[in-house]
Amino acid sequence: MPPPLLTAQDVSGHIHLIIGSSSLANARCSNSIEAGAKVVIVAPANDDVHGALLKKIDDDQVVWIQRKFQDEDLKTLGREEVDRVVDAVFITTGSNNLQATTISKLCQRLRIPVNVTDTPSLCSFTLLTTYTDGPLQIGITTSGRGCKLASRIKREIASSLPPNLGLGIERLGTMRRRIREEDHRSFDVVDPNLENSDDDGSAQRPTFNHLITDSDSSAAKTRRVRWLSQMCEYWPLGRLASITDADIDTLLRTYNSDASNSLRLLASNEVSMPSISTPAPVPKPQIILAGSGPGAPSLLTVATHRAIQSASFILADKLVPSGVMDLIPRRTPVHIARKFPGNAEAAQTELLTLGLAALKKGHTVLRLKQGDPYIYGRGGEEYMFFREKGYLPIVLPGITSALSAPLFAAIPSTHRSVADQVLICTGTGRKGAAPAPPPYVESQTVVFLMALHRIEALVNALTGTASSLPSPSPTTNGTADSSPTRKGNAETSSPSTSTITITHSPPKWPLNTPCAVIERASCPDQRIIRTTLEHVVAAIEEEGSRPPGLLVVGWSCHVLASPEDEGKGEGKKWVVEEGWRDFVEDFRDVPVPVPWTGGVE
Repeated sequence: MPPPLLTAQDVSGHIHLIIGSSSLANARCSNSIEAGAKVVIVAPANDDVHGALLKKIDDDQVVWIQRKFQDEDLKTLGREEVDRVVDAVFITTGSNNLQATTISKLCQRLRIPVNVTDTPSLCSFTLLTTYTDGPLQIGITTSGRGCKLASRIKREIASSLPPNLGLGIERLGTMRRRIREEDHRSFDVVDPNLENSDDDGSAQRPTFNHLITDSDSSAAKTRRVRWLSQMCEYWPLGRLASITDADIDTLLRTYNSDASNSLRLLASNEVSMPSISTPAPVPKPQIILAGSGPGAPSLLTVATHRAIQSASFILADKLVPSGVMDLIPRRTPVHIARKFPGNAEAAQTELLTLGLAALKKGHTVLRLKQGDPYIYGRGGEEYMFFREKGYLPIVLPGITSALSAPLFAAIPSTHRSVADQVLICTGTGRKGAAPAPPPYVESQTVVFLMALHRIEALVNALTGTASSLPSPSPTTNGTADSSPTRKGNAETSSPSTSTITITHSPPKWPLNTPCAVIERASCPDQRIIRTTLEHVVAAIEEEGSRPPGLLVVGWSCHVLASPEDEGKGEGKKWVVEEGWRDFVEDFRDVPVPVPWTGGVE
């Protein structure tokens, strides 16, 4: 049996007919009244009415029809605008009652939603166990199979959420409304297209991180709603929950629809600085550039973890996951980079300005980056900036996702007789320019970072299927590998040590080259899409985007985890794998070795 379709309904003013007068009938009444529905109870006058239900009747919250149910009730007790047909029926008299089966069949014939207590086979809908915090609602169902497990799951989820998250969501809604109103006045935009603004739970679109340029007038109209969408995606929930009205005012001023104006505000220091006091006396101020690894807190280096604990001011990338951000002491001020499409340079200027200001106050400033600072992290640029200002940075390495994400996806980046080279590329150059694609080398594994938002153009460039491709400069690209013939290759490689010289027509990648999209590597919601260059664009379009992500291309993708070998990919163009289990859990019960301090045992 397929899982049920979960929806959230607006039942304001609807008529809910409840048959029965027990404690369960009272609970159903409470749910309906809270949702804005009007409740009608049908039960004989001599029934033992639950005390709380009787109070609702006395308070005119519920209408009680004191008789047995009649078939005509379904078509006479409802709203006039729907021809008196009731909107929903709840049967609380028990499943052993023959009448319950009759009423259920009649409701389904009339297409009236019906719920029968403890009898899923007679229900056209079931109620969820819900957690509510202001506008936030979380519903849990075990589809009638989990007994009371849904309530426990609800408690577990609710306890993991930061306090005041509902209030934060309310304020974000206010921010979205103000953006729409202001942009309507500026651009005559009726309804800016906020990414997935309807909370339908679908994945982010592949264009989520698409570059927005100042020359793109149509994109400028929705620039700020895109920024808001990125905040909701990347900021830790705890930070979103603690957002204040003052934060909203600052954000709206900073994220002006005119990117040049945003940069002017930052450059002129008109944007308010985080509240950081002068620290206790220290030997000297210090700037630390540190990599936070691919995502899991367990993959931090010891040095970076110590820096997080000891820093007095932290400048964090927006991609640093919440698990790492949760390690920051509550006393430490944190600024999250506001690098959203179309705002990257202004946000970088802001980071450097804030860092320099904190250093001048004597702080130990930690610039916390995703991955490794020197792998497409602008670490070298920041090192030179602070060095020129008289502050020599300490640089702490991090595990880059370019090498660790393939490992989490069971892809050995090098494998004897398959791949003897690893190439790390960016899919987005300076100011959003598309770099020239690497030529096809059969023995090479290529990892593309920051490329999924322009995946179609990248695949076209790699495979030669685009109408126009950038022409790379003549260059020498190494030697061919003496690897065996690969299944489905465009050409058969033979042992050779000759140099392949690329002129104006570099070898193109075969469409059947294996590849994998790895998103949110080492996070609990990690996702892997295994496919080929021929189908990767369609796969991302259908499955959506879950940033941050990267693309791995090469024959090593099928060494350990070929979908065909595992029986997952037969007849499929791609295979999706969800989740990641932190291997640290496997070592929790392993005794810690006691270091030898010398002497004879």
